[in-house]
Amino acid sequence: MDECTPVLNTGLRGIEVASSRICDVRGKEGKLIYRGYSIEELAQKASFEETCFLLLYERLPQKEELSKFNQSLKAKRRVPENLFSFLKSLPRDMNPMDVLQMTTPLLIQTDANAGKDGMENTLYSAENLIAGLATITAAWDRIRNDKEPIAPDSNLDHAANFLYMLNGEKPDRETGHFFDVSLVLHAEHSFNASTFTARQVASTKAHIYASISAAMGSLSGALHGGANVRVMEMLKQILSIDKIDEYINNILDEGGLIMGLGHAVYQTDDPRAKIIAPMSRRMGELSGNTLWYDLSRELEIRGKKAFMERKQREIFCNVDFYSASLFYAMGIATDLFTPLFAISRVSGWTAHVIEEQFAMAAPKTSLYRPGAAYVGDYCGPDECTYSEIDER
Repeated sequence: MDECTPVLNTGLRGIEVASSRICDVRGKEGKLIYRGYSIEELAQKASFEETCFLLLYERLPQKEELSKFNQSLKAKRRVPENLFSFLKSLPRDMNPMDVLQMTTPLLIQTDANAGKDGMENTLYSAENLIAGLATITAAWDRIRNDKEPIAPDSNLDHAANFLYMLNGEKPDRETGHFFDVSLVLHAEHSFNASTFTARQVASTKAHIYASISAAMGSLSGALHGGANVRVMEMLKQILSIDKIDEYINNILDEGGLIMGLGHAVYQTDDPRAKIIAPMSRRMGELSGNTLWYDLSRELEIRGKKAFMERKQREIFCNVDFYSASLFYAMGIATDLFTPLFAISRVSGWTAHVIEEQFAMAAPKTSLYRPGAAYVGDYCGPDECTYSEIDER
């Protein structure tokens, strides 16, 4: 190929860049597997804490191991007071993802062995991140609303404790369970953009806090995180089932997207969406307002039908479609939806950092260093001739 011929920018789609034992996304089958276990089984039977253990330690825990792991996470929920002081110094209108990204590295101050050699040290750091990021997210939402952060409750599991720190009330059993399942569903998804970012940084032998901070930055991008935010904005724009057809026609006429429909990998409905949909319906019932679920369900049916009629191909529901109405029914601010993704996905991110640096049979000794096809600038493919500034 001529060196001046541009390389099609495919975003590395379909290109395998590393081996992994963590997650298998089978797009054609609509299957999602964490370390050999289907997402359906994990969502039904495993807590978020058990899922974290599975991702980090490569197997399901025994009873005593899970108890010890839970206690370790609970101990790490308390973050330094100076971190709250820092949050209080920030403008109240800052984007929560920007806040989360800048505060992630500050958790290193409670980790004396951060960056030191050895998987055990990195596992400790991973637990510190999983526990601490949930506390930071809840604290920031309270601080920006002129409320004091709430100390974690060691009697609550990870999901229920987050909701308690967020609004000051212990959630009912169903709400706590639904949020726990949501964390399980969002915990891992193979080499997506933020996970690849974490692994790329880890490949340089940077410590895990640097890797996770970078992953946060990737997730904050409009093409990665925030899809369920745009789903909720769409639902609020439609507002009535009677207006769904008009909305669909206008969007398709303009070549736009129905948010929450379509996925880069799945060629059938996202298995996570199938689990979240009934939780969204029930959460609407518990909150006394089923409008957002009803709109979502009708929009899914009519959107799929219109897409087939007008484009002669199917489109499928992804995880963001129903998670929007689920979280909204829980009373969670829309701009916290992406941070919610982060406090779950940090379990997967950290597992990938550990795998990148330690866990594979033959650990990598070289960093990621892809090439690029140089196509030249205004001088063309050849070198430019430097001219003095007065002669330009």
